[in-house]
Amino acid sequence: MNEQEAREAVHAAIGKVAPDVDLDGLDEGLRLRQDLELDSLDFLRLVETIDEATGVDIPESDYPAVSTVKALISYLAARG
Repeated sequence: MNEQEAREAVHAAIGKVAPDVDLDGLDEGLRLRQDLELDSLDFLRLVETIDEATGVDIPESDYPAVSTVKALISYLAARG
């Protein structure tokens, strides 16, 4: 998976989990839990949605590595 495909997958997943987030011009430096206000359950739903859409499993031990939109995109691009 290239970076653009990863970006599209992340944006789609965020749109499903947090439909109030404006995806147009989304700042990729935003933190998922703090800035996008995803609670623990929303974050888990985001990870599951990405897994279902891309087949990339994000183990709990890697959650700190995917704390921002950009980090999540990079993670998927590297493993997808």
